[in-house]
Amino acid sequence: MEQVSRPSDDPLKVSKVLDLNNEIKQNEEYKSTINDSIDFTNAQDSALANATNSMQRIYTLTQQAANGTYNEQDRDAIRTEVENEIDTLLDSLNTSFGGRYIFAGNHTTSKPFEKTLDAEGNFTGIQYNGTTEENGPGMSGNTTKEIARGVNVELQTDGRALMNSQGEEDNLGAFFNKLLTALDENNTDDLGGELLERVDAEMNNIVNLRTGIGATNNRLTAAKDRNESEYLNLKTTYSNTQDIDLAETYMQYSMEMVAYEASLQMGNKILQNSLLNYM
Repeated sequence: MEQVSRPSDDPLKVSKVLDLNNEIKQNEEYKSTINDSIDFTNAQDSALANATNSMQRIYTLTQQAANGTYNEQDRDAIRTEVENEIDTLLDSLNTSFGGRYIFAGNHTTSKPFEKTLDAEGNFTGIQYNGTTEENGPGMSGNTTKEIARGVNVELQTDGRALMNSQGEEDNLGAFFNKLLTALDENNTDDLGGELLERVDAEMNNIVNLRTGIGATNNRLTAAKDRNESEYLNLKTTYSNTQDIDLAETYMQYSMEMVAYEASLQMGNKILQNSLLNYM
């Protein structure tokens, strides 16, 4: 039961109840944003875990290909497996969540990572279709979410970090192209030296980004706990302000009824006196 139902009952209390209602609704909206962001970062973590597995396999294959005892046929087989792992890696990085690509920056409906091929169908590199400098100099492709009043968290959705560009023409796609070329040419020196080190660097880049996403997930989990605590406090305050305390109200009602009945009895005694009583 409610203490007030319209402004005329108690204008000050009605105003406070309306404010509390708005606070509760906003709290619920923040809760929805937090839960969605937690699920989003979990999807990112899973995608990067799969990407890391692909890079680890490519590292192992590169190490094997650098072995001088392997012949050209062996390296052809390794090349085929490396290409398959590149495809698997791109599938992981092109993961979508709720209809949004998780590493596409602000272009959430565009598949961010695309393999480029030459006229003969050979791998030449990777094209990133997410947020780029062309969309605005220095423009970030990360997504900002408000998780509490005046509190924002940045989701790592800019896939350019995964491209790991080290110059205009040196990025993840260019590295894979060099790796496949070295396998074609049986270049064991590059395979066991520069390219093997580069695989390790690219793998570490993915791990570092995954670590950052993990930290964001931890922050969101802490924000969820605070949000739930605030919700309970708001509901308690609302209940104390708006809801009737039945026990206290009944006690007050009983006391008022006793006083009322006593007044009636006193009135009856006075009314029982006739005109003769005053003569």
